[in-house]
This record gives sequence, C-alpha cells and structure tokens, in this order.
Amino acid sequence: MELSKFKTKAWAWTLAIGLILWFCGPIRPDGVSLAAWHMFAIFVATIVGCITQPLPIAGTTLVGFTVIVLVGLAPMKGALTAFSNSSAWLIAMAFMLSRGFIKTGLGRRIALVFVRSFGHRSLGLAYSIMGIDLVTSPAIPSNTARAGGVVYPIVKSLAETYGSDPKKGTRKKIGSFLVFSEFHSNLITSATFMTAMAPNLVIVALAKTLHINITWLGWFVASVVPSIICLLATPYIIYKMYPPEVKETPNAKEWANEELDKMGKMKLSEKLMGLIFILTLVLWMLTSFIPAIDATFVAFLAISLLLITGVLDTKDLLHETGAWNVLIWLSVLVYMADELSKLGFIKWFSGSIGSALHGISWVWVLAVLIIVYFYAHYFFASATAHVTAMYAAFVSVAVAAGAPAMLTAMLLAFTSTFMSSTTHYANGPASVLSSSGYVTQSEWWKMNFIMGIFYLLVYGIIGTLWMKVIGLW
Repeated sequence: MELSKFKTKAWAWTLAIGLILWFCGPIRPDGVSLAAWHMFAIFVATIVGCITQPLPIAGTTLVGFTVIVLVGLAPMKGALTAFSNSSAWLIAMAFMLSRGFIKTGLGRRIALVFVRSFGHRSLGLAYSIMGIDLVTSPAIPSNTARAGGVVYPIVKSLAETYGSDPKKGTRKKIGSFLVFSEFHSNLITSATFMTAMAPNLVIVALAKTLHINITWLGWFVASVVPSIICLLATPYIIYKMYPPEVKETPNAKEWANEELDKMGKMKLSEKLMGLIFILTLVLWMLTSFIPAIDATFVAFLAISLLLITGVLDTKDLLHETGAWNVLIWLSVLVYMADELSKLGFIKWFSGSIGSALHGISWVWVLAVLIIVYFYAHYFFASATAHVTAMYAAFVSVAVAAGAPAMLTAMLLAFTSTFMSSTTHYANGPASVLSSSGYVTQSEWWKMNFIMGIFYLLVYGIIGTLWMKVIGLW
C-alpha cells in the first residue's frame, strides 16, 4: 500500500503561520494571556490548514486538537468534551436523515412531481427545480448532495430530452439555463433553513460562543421574506439574463410521468420517510417555544424512528461518511472558538475594535463588514473554511461598534450562503454544476457578479427592515 501524498507547501504554510504566531507570545498585546495567545496561534494555524488542506478538513482539525492537548492547553479528559457539541451532532444526524430521502427514492419522486406539475415552459421548469430544492433542503444539510445527488440528475435528464448537450454544442438550448437556475435555487434555499447546509450549523455554534442563540424557527422567520422575494425573482432574472433557446417544454410533463410510472406506486418506505420528515420539521419548529424539546434530540429521535421502521439500517449510518466527517471538524473548531472566548481573547478583540471604531455609526460598520465578508469569498474554495475563519470575528467587530447582536448574526449568516455566488469553485454545488459543461467559466463569473449584488441588496436592505418588523433588533 502506498502512503498518502505529503503536501509539502500546504504543511509549510500551516506550520509557518502557526509557529510565527506562537513565538510572538512574548510581544503579545496587553490584556491577552499567554494561554489565550497560544490557543489563538493553534486556531489560526488550523484555519490556514482548512484552506490549504494538507489533509482533508477532518484530519486537519484532529491534528490541531491533538496539539492543544500536547502543549498542555487542555487535559485530554477536558478536551474530549469538544465531541459533546450538540450542533455537531445535530448536523451529523441531519446528514443521516438525508440518506433516507435518497435511499427510499422519496427525493426523486418529489422532484418528478414538481416537474410534472409546473414544467410546461422552460421558466416553469426553473421554478420546479427551485421547488425541489426548497422542499428537500430542511432535511438535506449537504447542499452539494442536494444539488449533485437529487436535482442535477433530473436537470441533466431534462436537458438531454430536449437535445441540450455541451458535447454537441447545444448546451444553450435549455441545459445552461436550468443548471444555472439550480445553482441559485440551492443558494437561496440554503439561506432559508438552518439545516440546509453544513456551514449554517457552524454559524449557530459560533454564535452561541458569543452568547447569541439562533433557533431553527428563528432562522426561518428571519429569512422568510427576503428568501421569498429571491425565490420568486431569481428564475425570472436568470431567464432574462441567460435565456434558453427552448421556451416551451410540453414534453416535460410526459417525461416526468414516464419516470414516475417506472418508479411505481409510493412504497411503504417512502411513506414512512415522509411522515418522519414532517414530524421532525414540526418538532424543530416547536423547539423555539418549548425549551424542553431539544433540536439535537429531535434529530436523534428521527434517526431512531428510521432505524426502528427499517427505512435505514445501521450500515447506512456507518457508511454516511459526511456525517462523521462533519462531527469531527465542527466539534473541534467550535471547541477552539469556545476556548478562545473562555480565555478572554474574544472579549479583548471586541473591546479593541470597539474602541478603534468609536464615533462611527454601527450601520456603516456592519455594511462594510458584510461587503468585505462577501467579496472575501473569492479567496476561498470552502464556505466552511470561510465561516470558521471570519464569521465570529466579524460579528464581534460589528457588535463592539454598537450593532444589534441578532441582526448582525443573521445578516452575516445569510451572507455566508449567498457569498458562493462568486466563483466556479466557491462551494460544492458550484464545483459540481460548473463542471457539467453547460455554463462557461466566464459566464459563471459575470452572471454571478450580478446575482451577488442582487442578494446583497435584498437580504441587506429588505432583510434588515423585515427583522426590525418582527422585533429581532
């Protein structure tokens, strides 16, 4: 067996930055303890590692975790509490819940029903695709799995039905329009639900370290108005900006019916999956009103019901590598962030920035931070790495300047989803869909630049006003 390739440059950057910060301990700022500074050095080195990826993110964070114990910043028994993080377990269970959608075929059936009902025109197909993403997003926390595993196969089949194929030079017949529409549907639905993509749960956990509690229903209520506007407007904007050659799609209904006929009647496993999914959503909503109902427990309950009913088996859970992967890296990164807070680093950082920004309106500070946060994503190939590196710090800066905590937390949370409207490598769905060949790289960058401005305006202005109306600030 050959050894895994050693990524020298990636390790060099990670170690160099970590060691430089570590040995700057004697000249650290006043008000920062040596332990806090050393934890900061390890945290920054880990984030750099998540970006340069000398190892996959789970491996990188495990090394960082080991270093914390090795240098004596935490005893092993205390450090292991990192893996009791409820947000990490919530998203791990949500990943397993999504496996039920795919295994039973319920996700595909829902997709075909949408196409049959609304796919009479190419614009209608775009709204159908958006509907598929909207319905499945609360239960599929991997936006990559949602785009690549549930929706794209439907999009590809539809495109080929109308003779739209990049290899034949006919990508613009309808395939290009549908692929780009799906990408933006995925972004908007990811902003709508807390459980729609993995970085959202990172945000919830990081916000909690800053004493900001974001619930499932609270996230949805805050996002619902700007998200509805974007859901209604985006397909039409793309239709005008990037029109398909095929405008009428009368065969879509016939194709969807044929595919549904092949699937046959709804199986018992699909019915059980649907019922358990609805129960899970209802209980997640109730967590905002009944403190005794814990969101993570609800996720465990859902998986237990899927196991008891036979919809999933233990092998399904063990093979859900995405769940175990996120459990490791999210637990470690949130533990590091929490330790920085406990050691006083975050308080010092916020206080220093607050003093420097004294006299500047928080409105302008928050606006600039959101714009910088959004466009900084051109330098990231992972929303997770970007969120972990910048979210908590930017929230701290805005709050120190006087911005309302919940407003700041939610606006930066929404920005964390639609900031992927930048490059073809911005996140998993971008990589999957841009590599399909239906949309060229130059088209992807140009049109995403326009869509990014649209999202900044809708979520930044209308979202802020809406959150004022509902009393979040």
